[in-house]
Amino acid sequence: MLETLDTVRTLQRKLYLKAKREPTFRFYALYDKVYRHDILEKAYRLVRSSNGSPGIDDVSFKMVEQGVGINQFLTELGKDLKEGTYKASPVMRVMIPKSDGGQRPLSIPIIKDRVAQMAVKLVIEPIFESDFVETSYGFRPKKGAHDAINEITHALLSGHTQVIDADLSKYFDTIPHAKLMKIVAERICDKGILKIIKMWLKAVIIEVDKRGKRKVIGGGKNSRFGTPQGGVISPLLANLYLHILDRIWERNNLASKMGARIVRFADDFVVLCKSDVDRPLALIKKILGRLDLKLNTDKTHIVNAWNEAFVFLGFELQMRKSWKSGKFYPHVQPAPKSVRKIKQAVKEVTGRTYTSIPMEDVIMLVNRKVRGWTNYFHYRNSSRRLSYVKNFVETRVTIHLRKRHKIRNYYRGFNLFPRRELYNKYGLYKIPTTAKWV
Repeated sequence: MLETLDTVRTLQRKLYLKAKREPTFRFYALYDKVYRHDILEKAYRLVRSSNGSPGIDDVSFKMVEQGVGINQFLTELGKDLKEGTYKASPVMRVMIPKSDGGQRPLSIPIIKDRVAQMAVKLVIEPIFESDFVETSYGFRPKKGAHDAINEITHALLSGHTQVIDADLSKYFDTIPHAKLMKIVAERICDKGILKIIKMWLKAVIIEVDKRGKRKVIGGGKNSRFGTPQGGVISPLLANLYLHILDRIWERNNLASKMGARIVRFADDFVVLCKSDVDRPLALIKKILGRLDLKLNTDKTHIVNAWNEAFVFLGFELQMRKSWKSGKFYPHVQPAPKSVRKIKQAVKEVTGRTYTSIPMEDVIMLVNRKVRGWTNYFHYRNSSRRLSYVKNFVETRVTIHLRKRHKIRNYYRGFNLFPRRELYNKYGLYKIPTTAKWV
C-alpha cells in the first residue's frame, strides 16, 4: 500500500512541477498512466472511502469485493481502458432536498465509472492545480472552506467591505461542453484523455420513478451542456471552467486596479470591493456572458459589511466592534440557516418514531450529525451559537428519553435524565463551546 502511494505521489509531483515550470506546455502522453494498476488501486481506495450508493446497475462495493474481488475488478477495468473498449454507463439521477425547499439533481455513476474518473483525476489534477490561482479554494488539495473564510476576513480588514455576494444560475447544468473541452485542451492534447472526458460529459442520464420504471431524461450524444453533479471528476471540471474568471482577474491585476478581490469556492464566490461595486459587477457579468453563464439576479446581492451580514459557505460574516478592545473586526459565526439545518437533523433522529430502536443507535445517529457539523463550525467567533446548539441537542435527547420511558411530566423528565448522564451514561457527543476567537 505504501509503495502504491509513493509511486502515485511521485508521478503527480513530476506532472505538477513540469506544468509549473512550463505554463504553456501541452501534455501529450497521459492516458497510459490512467490504467496503471497503482493508479487504479489508489483510485478505488479513494472512491471506496466515500462509501457511495450503487449506480444504475445496483452493484455495491460489497458486491464487488465479495464477488470478483478488488484485484480482478481493477485488472478488468485496466484492460478495458488500455484496449479502448471502455464505455461510460448511464448515470442515475436522484433528487436531493435543499434547505430552501427545492431539490438539487445528483447524478450517480456506477462504481466502475467512478474508479475510472478518479484515475483520470489523479493524473490530470496536478497539471491544472499548477495553474489555479491562490484565491480559488474549492475542491483543491490542501485547501478548504476555512481558508476561503480567512481570505475574506483579510479582505474585510483591509477595507474591502462592499461585498458582491454572487450566485450563479444553474452552473453545473449550463457549462458548455465545447468551451470546457477547449480549456482542457489548453493543457492536455492526449486524445485518450480528451475522449474519455467527453464520454463522461455525454453520459446518458436515467431517472428511476417510485414504481421502479426507468426513463432517459438527459445526456447522450446530442447533449451540449452540463457536467453532472455527483461524478468524481465533475468538481475538477467545474472548477477548471470558472478558473477563466480568476485568470482574467489576476492577469489584468484587477484586484489592484478596481480595488476588488475575488474569493471563490467552486461555483460560490464573493467579490470584495473597497468602494465602487458597479464596475466590478459589470465586468463579472461580461466575463460570465462570454462563458455562457449568468448570475442569478434574485440571489445575487450587494452588501455593506459594516451595516449587514452576508453568508458564505454556511458562515455569516459582518464587521463588528469588540466590546473588549473597541476595535473593529470581521465577526464569523454559523449562519442562522446552518443552525436551523442541524436543529432539524437532530429533531428528526430524536423524534417519536425513533423510540422503538435501541437508545445507543439513536445516540450514534445524533453524534454522527452533530460531530460533523461541529467540526466544520468550531471556528472563529462561533462560541455563542455552538452553545445554543449544544443546549438544543441536550434538550432534544432528554425529551426523547422522556417519551421513550413514557414520562409525561416535563420537569420530572429533566430531573430523571440530568445533562451529565447524557454524556456519562449514554455517550452523547459533547459539543465544544470555546471556538478560537479571532
